[in-house]
Amino acid sequence: MHPSLSRPRAVLLAFAACVLATAPTRAAEPTAATPIVIKFSHVAAPQAHKSRAAEHFKALAERYTGGRVKIELYPNSQLYKDKEELEALQLGAVQMLAPSVSKFGPLGIRAFEVFDLPYIFAGYDELAKITEGDVGRDLLAMLRAKRLIGLAYWNNGFKILSANAPLLGPDDVLGLKMRIQASKVIEAQMWALGGLPQVLAFSEAYQALSSGVVDGTENTPANMYNQKMFEVQSHATLTYHGYLGYAVISNETFWMGLPVDIRQSLERAIAETTPVANRLAFEENQHALEEMRASGRTTFHEPTPEERAAWMAALLPVHDEMAGRVGRDLIERIYAATGHKPPTQ
Repeated sequence: MHPSLSRPRAVLLAFAACVLATAPTRAAEPTAATPIVIKFSHVAAPQAHKSRAAEHFKALAERYTGGRVKIELYPNSQLYKDKEELEALQLGAVQMLAPSVSKFGPLGIRAFEVFDLPYIFAGYDELAKITEGDVGRDLLAMLRAKRLIGLAYWNNGFKILSANAPLLGPDDVLGLKMRIQASKVIEAQMWALGGLPQVLAFSEAYQALSSGVVDGTENTPANMYNQKMFEVQSHATLTYHGYLGYAVISNETFWMGLPVDIRQSLERAIAETTPVANRLAFEENQHALEEMRASGRTTFHEPTPEERAAWMAALLPVHDEMAGRVGRDLIERIYAATGHKPPTQ
């Protein structure tokens, strides 16, 4: 069992130093009796689309490597919470993650927070031009500076807003404590709406909503359903204002230390899993909305064209406000690649 990252940092770093001092720089050559074990940790529920995508990857990876690799899956924050797992990967306690791309901002790679800008993508077609194009590849390459390898993007979906009161327009967010993940862009987004952003781990969101520590949140329908947030949120508005996605990543030293043929087989498994992961995410978001509506626990509001224009008018100025943080050139590259530049005034 790995030591918890919540222990005093000195103990953790001492442990890490010991591990790194005794670990080989390359993964041990696998044999039939001793396959390479890859611990793949994530925070999604076992039934969630990310978990099913990870299962798909596991099956392909073990098949393509002829059993020379064993993938161990740890969903639902079994090993680490989302704010701890990146450090665990850098220290070698796990070998693969699929964190939200927003997590790389606090790590020091602020450019990834461009994905958090509200209304920067007008749907999945525009999104794919980035995640499957040069901009997405250039962003993944930045992870090498933190000794990480970026392997692929997996979608979750587009986010909606929820609370225990109707959210018909930006003024309805005024003064509400809104749970967010750690992202300066998302924080600026909530301030722009007059909300009070509260950074909390994904695994803590339900309890915070249930107990009234926070009033509302933003998330995809799939996350809202799988984490049962709809049971403690009486209203939601289908703003689809922001994107939530993941980057499948590994520890650079571990990944580059793998035998070349095994690394190529794993890359093939990731490449073939990615479209499956994205299809599962799209289908699950649709199913989640249907199930939550049928439950009657949450009232879902579809904004009118005038209401949507009001949401956009309140949120698009965040592009200019955060340009200095994520990079104005990067924002302009996304505008050019997607074929449109949203009005920010």
